[in-house]
Amino acid sequence: MNRFSKEFAVQEHTYPLEAWCIRETSFDTDSHFLDETLFALGNGYIGLRGTGEEGYSGPAGTSLDGTYLNGFYESEPIQYPEAAYGLAKVNQFMLNVPNAKGIELWLDDERFDPLTGTVQTYERVLDFRTGLLTRVVEWTSPQGRSLRVQSRRLVSFENKHLFAIEFEVTSLNFEGRMRLVSALDGAVKNLEAGDDPRVGSAISGPTLHMIDSEQADGFSALVQKTHNSGFTLVSATETVLSVDLPPVTAQDGQRLTQTWELAVNAGQSLTLTKYGSYYSSRDYEAKELMWRSKDTLASARAAGFEDLRLAQEQYLGDFWQQADVQIAGDDALQQGMHFNQFHLLQSVGRDGKTNISAKGVTGEGYEGHYFWDTEIYIFPFFLYSKPEIARKLLEYRYAGLPKARERARQMSHDKGALYPWRTIAGEECSAYFPAGTAQYHINADIAYSIKTYMEATDDQEYLVKAGAEIVMETARIWTGIGSYDREGRFCINQVTGPDEYTALVNNNYYTNAMAQMHLNFAASIAEQLQAQEPAEFARIAAAMALDANEPAAWRRAASLMNLPYDDALQIHAQDDSFLSKKVWDFANTPKENYPLLLNYHPMVIYRHQVCKQADVVLAALLLSDQFTLDDKRRDFDYYEAVTTHDSSLSTCIFSIIAAEVGYEDKAYDYFMETARLDLDDTHGNTHYGVHTAAMAGTWMGVAYGFAGMRVVGGELHFAPKLPKQWQHYTFKIHFRGALLEVHVQPGQVEYRLLQGEVLDFTHGGEAVALNLSQPKQSRSFA
Repeated sequence: MNRFSKEFAVQEHTYPLEAWCIRETSFDTDSHFLDETLFALGNGYIGLRGTGEEGYSGPAGTSLDGTYLNGFYESEPIQYPEAAYGLAKVNQFMLNVPNAKGIELWLDDERFDPLTGTVQTYERVLDFRTGLLTRVVEWTSPQGRSLRVQSRRLVSFENKHLFAIEFEVTSLNFEGRMRLVSALDGAVKNLEAGDDPRVGSAISGPTLHMIDSEQADGFSALVQKTHNSGFTLVSATETVLSVDLPPVTAQDGQRLTQTWELAVNAGQSLTLTKYGSYYSSRDYEAKELMWRSKDTLASARAAGFEDLRLAQEQYLGDFWQQADVQIAGDDALQQGMHFNQFHLLQSVGRDGKTNISAKGVTGEGYEGHYFWDTEIYIFPFFLYSKPEIARKLLEYRYAGLPKARERARQMSHDKGALYPWRTIAGEECSAYFPAGTAQYHINADIAYSIKTYMEATDDQEYLVKAGAEIVMETARIWTGIGSYDREGRFCINQVTGPDEYTALVNNNYYTNAMAQMHLNFAASIAEQLQAQEPAEFARIAAAMALDANEPAAWRRAASLMNLPYDDALQIHAQDDSFLSKKVWDFANTPKENYPLLLNYHPMVIYRHQVCKQADVVLAALLLSDQFTLDDKRRDFDYYEAVTTHDSSLSTCIFSIIAAEVGYEDKAYDYFMETARLDLDDTHGNTHYGVHTAAMAGTWMGVAYGFAGMRVVGGELHFAPKLPKQWQHYTFKIHFRGALLEVHVQPGQVEYRLLQGEVLDFTHGGEAVALNLSQPKQSRSFA
C-alpha cells in the first residue's frame, strides 16, 4: 500500500456480515445520518433516504430527510466576483422534493418517536433480493403505552413514478384513542453547501412554490413549480386504512394530511398502506401530470402492496440472474459487492433522458450532477450486466448533443461538440474551469463508452441512429484544440486530466492517449459507414456539415499524437511538466489534512507532484494493449508513491493494475478499500450520498482485475487469478448476444455459455470456443 498516502485502516463493520442484506439492530443518533444513505431506496428516478416514516427528532446535523428525482432540477445563475468570457453561466441542482412518506402515529396525546420513551426491540433490514426496506420496532411511551410497528417500503422498478409503504401498528397494552396521520409535506429545502465543494447547493430557502393542491378521501396532491427552471411537479399520495373509516383532511401551508382516529384495544392491529407518486413536466405536459398521478395511484391501490412486492422481487430476480457476483471466502466483501450492485441499479436512469449522478439518488452531494464517472466507471457494469440500461445511458448523451455543440461554440470551436464536465440537462455547470471545463477528456471518455458498447453488442442500429454522430462530432474538438509543434508532434495544451491535483497542463498523457483512440475510432466509423451504409453516412455528414477531408485529418493527428515518456525513469509522464515539479511532502502532512483539496489552495497543490487519483494508471487499463507489462509495473510503482487517493475513483484502478502486474496483496487491499467504501464510510462523507463510481469499480475489480478481462480489437480475453483470501468466485457477462458465466476456483476456471449460440474468446492467450453442443469448458491457470 502507498506509504505516503492516508493509511487504509482496518474498519469495524457497521452491520452483521450477511450476503444479501444490511441489518440494523439498534436505533442510534450517532450513525443516523449515514444510515439514511445506506438504507435509501430508489429506482433510478425516485430516491427516498432511509428516514423512518415517523420522521426524526434527533440532534441537528444528524439527518437529512430527503426525497430526490433523478433529472428534476432547479437552476440558478453562477455568481463570479470576477467574470470571464465562456465561464459556465447557470448551475443546475437536484431538488429535495416534497416528503410523501410521512406517517405520524399517536396514542392519545403521545406521539410515536423512537427517541422518546423506550425502544424494546428494533430491527431494520434492506434486502437486496426483494428490494424491500423492512422494520420492526417494539416501543414503550414515556407513559408506559406499548406498541409494535412493522413497516415495509419499496420504490417500484416497474413504474418509475411509484413507491409504496405498508405500515402495520399493533397495540401491545394500549387501550384508547389511536391517531394515524398520512402527510404530504412540501415545505422542504435543500442542504446548503459549506466549505466542502462536494456537498449540497449554494441555494438557501424553498426552491418550489405551490400553485395548487387537491385532497379527497385518502388522496392528497401538491402542484408546485420551480422558480427558474420552470418545471411543474405533482407530488401525490393515496392512503388506505385496513378499517372502513373516512379520514379527515387538512392543509397547513404546503403540508397536506389525511387523519384517521379510532378507539383500539390491546392486541388490535391496524394497517395503513400508502402509495406515492411523482410526475414532472420534464416527462409530460404540465396539464397531464394530475391525471397521470391519479391513474398511477389508483392502479397501485387496486393491485395492492403484495402485488407490487411480487413484481419488485421478480424484477430483481431477473437482475441478479444476470448480474450476481458470488465470492466465497470473504463475507465482508460479498456483502459489499451485493450492496454496491443493488445501489447502482437503484441509482441509474433507464429512460434515455436521465443519467446516473455521482451520489445516485441517495443524497445531495455534487448537486445531483452527472460526470465522466458514468462512462468510465459505471457504464462497464451495466454494459456487461444489463446492456439495455447501458444503451439508455448512451441515448442520454445523444439527447445532450445539441447542448454540447452550443458549448463548443462558447469555447470558440467553430465546429464539433464539447460535452459538459458536470451537468444535469446538458449545460456546463462547473464553476471552476481548471478542474471542470478543462477536462476535455470527457469527449474521449464518451467515445470510449460507445466503442466498448459496439464491441460488446455490435448494435449497428444504435451506431447509425446516434453513436456515429456523437463520435465524429466530438472528435472534431481535438483537431480544433490541438496543434502540431516544430517537431511535427500533435500536441494538446492547457487541459486537465483525471488527476484534479494537476490542472491546466500541456500534453496530459491520459487526455492525449484517449484523444488518439477517439480520433482513430471516429475515422474508422466514417470509413465503415461510407462503405457499408452510404445513404446513412451521407445523412449524418450533411447534418454535421462534415468535410470530406476531416477523417484523414483525424488519422494524421492520431498518428502524430504527442504521448509524453521519460526515458530516464522509463515511465509515461503524466504531462510535460509533472516530473519537473517537487514531490509533495507526504511525510510531514498530517493525516487530518487529507483530502488535500479541503486544506490547501489549489495553486499550492498544482505546484507539486501529487495525484488525487489514477491518471496514467487509468490509461494503462483503458488502453491496455498499448502498454507492455513492464510499462504498467513501472508506471504503477512511480505513481502509487505520489497518489493520495483522495478521490473515491482511484483505488479500484490501482487494484486492477496491481493484480495485472503481480502485486497480489496490494491488489486485494485496494480492492477492499473500494468494495466497502460506503458500507464502512472510509471517506467519511457517505452520509451525503453513496459513491456510485466506486461501487461500479468493485465490479471492475473482479472482472478486469482478478479475472483479467479485457476487450482488445473487439476480441474478449481473460487471464484469471484467485486471491488467496477466496475459495472461488463467479460472475457473468453479456457479450455479442451471449451470456457467459465465469467460475474461478483454485487452479482452474470454468466457462459456461448460459445464453446464445456461440461465443469465442481467449483464456491466457489460448482460444476457447463455446457453443450449444459444447456450452462448458474448463481451463487451468497458475
